[in-house]
Amino acid sequence: MSGARLVAMIEPVPHVAGSPRPRVLLIFGGRSSEHEISCATAAGVLRAIDRDAWDILPVGITKDGEWTRVPDDPSLFDLRDGHGQSVHASDTRVALTPGGARLVEFPVDDEDGAVVGTTDLGRIDVVLPLLHGPYGEDGTIQGLFEMTDVRYVGCGVTSSAISMDKHLTKTVLHAAGIDVGRWELITPREWDEDRQSCIDRVAALGYPVFVKPCRAGSSIGISRVESPEQLGTAVKEARNHDPRVIVESLLTGREIECGVLGGRAGTGPRTAPLGEIVVPEGGFYDYDSKYIDTEAVGLVCPADVDGADTRLIQETAVRAFEALEGEGLARVDFFYDPDGHRVTVNEVNTMPGFTQFSMFPQMWAQAGVAYTDLVDELLGTAASRDLGLR
Repeated sequence: MSGARLVAMIEPVPHVAGSPRPRVLLIFGGRSSEHEISCATAAGVLRAIDRDAWDILPVGITKDGEWTRVPDDPSLFDLRDGHGQSVHASDTRVALTPGGARLVEFPVDDEDGAVVGTTDLGRIDVVLPLLHGPYGEDGTIQGLFEMTDVRYVGCGVTSSAISMDKHLTKTVLHAAGIDVGRWELITPREWDEDRQSCIDRVAALGYPVFVKPCRAGSSIGISRVESPEQLGTAVKEARNHDPRVIVESLLTGREIECGVLGGRAGTGPRTAPLGEIVVPEGGFYDYDSKYIDTEAVGLVCPADVDGADTRLIQETAVRAFEALEGEGLARVDFFYDPDGHRVTVNEVNTMPGFTQFSMFPQMWAQAGVAYTDLVDELLGTAASRDLGLR
């Protein structure tokens, strides 16, 4: 992926004391391999967000983990011809202060990185973390928000951490009586010390299998493996993104997705009309088909699923969301066998993409919730929930 350096000037912070609009810290980029997709998600949300209702302060996280203020310009972060954009460091950094949910900005000395002064950018009312993958969707940054006493969109620490880890997700959902298919976890120690045992366990699943990084998204690092001879290469590719590797048995059926929105206090989660990903025979929904060759697959919304099975999928999505203690939003991905009326959860995404190709906003649009209203609801729900343990 190529990344264009930010060159536009950053405008002064528009927020002033006493502004009736809640202050939103919009964070994107991040340290994961989904950095560019996070930037594209931010571009979509920056265009859609209601500026009359919310006071927006965009902050990017570089691939090295540095927080920096960035221009409020969606065009700088769009996917262009399949190529993503990146957040680059400037000569200043920003940070949230503990206990008061205030954002400060400070210049950094080029010689040794020392902080040489700070500027108070004001209190943050709610954070919208548009981060995908590790260090953003896995409970790490959610822990920071909890420590700084600031409200934020999306799942909490435990839910985010479990949902990011495919093995833990399947373990929890299986215990809740939800079908998740068959799988094997390969840890670094197991692969390095007893590779043959790993090979034997995978063989018991039956080929073909899918080899995936345990904690990654956007189909990055995934391989379809047809024989034992291909397994080593696939594990190596997955370990380029995560030392923990999950191997899943082949699931046949239609790929159905269900969007979930967590309700405000006193109301339960609700689901959107279903979406379907139509993949050419023998293929799978990989990174290229999601973001580059988007015409290679079909995105159908609403999906053509009969009423009883639609309700079954939606009910299972809510069960999965609640078993994982979800908050805010999630997209639950299924394999659906219409002949056997079998629904199998493939994975749960606690921060699904909001790019122009993403299914989550499309599903809610079918429910009559426009993009701007969807963002508004997520922010409103987050702003109204309690701080601390919930």
